[in-house]
Amino acid sequence: MSADTSTQNTDLQDFEAQFADQLELAPEAQDLLFREARTANTFTDEPVTDEQLRAVYDLVKWAPTSMNIQPLRIVLVRSPEARERLVAHMAPGNQPKTSSAPLVAVLAADNSFHDEMERTFPIRPAARDIFADDDFRGFTARLNATLQIAYFIIGVRAAGLAAGPMTGFDVDAVTAEFFPDGEHRALAVVNIGHPGENAWMDRLPRLAYDDVVTTA
Repeated sequence: MSADTSTQNTDLQDFEAQFADQLELAPEAQDLLFREARTANTFTDEPVTDEQLRAVYDLVKWAPTSMNIQPLRIVLVRSPEARERLVAHMAPGNQPKTSSAPLVAVLAADNSFHDEMERTFPIRPAARDIFADDDFRGFTARLNATLQIAYFIIGVRAAGLAAGPMTGFDVDAVTAEFFPDGEHRALAVVNIGHPGENAWMDRLPRLAYDDVVTTA
């Protein structure tokens, strides 16, 4: 790391520290979920348990979706045979880490989410009818499942694990392999585990508040 880069990073950390106490979340938790968290590219062989994934889901399921539709569906790829099928459809650069991660999750949008709305949105009995149009329903499913994928990544970090989310794969092939009913669409593959040796790439720049936020 160059001296200029080191100075810039220190200045940024000092600037961010001015605002850390504006948040209810403890600084250590802020670091765990955001500032120190990275996309992991290597993992140890320490297993990830079903109990850990249940804890992650039982936390992130409370995050909001439009009309509480909750379209995210998850397949945990645990068997060697299923892992082999998945790796075959990953981009070449993603194949080695997908092969070696302790756990891999395939995350998809359920285009038939509206069939669950009697349970998920009981305050409006006719809510299902709003999504009768296939195109509108598909767009809504993908948008809200993508939101839930972001929540899922934060939940993995909250469990003290590292996430390696990827979109570099053959979407049609992965969808056919793991969601063959024709009602789902694979959106992301996430490697999950404890970070291994040389797990992190250098931190890339983030846009500043004044680059992003305006007041109308």
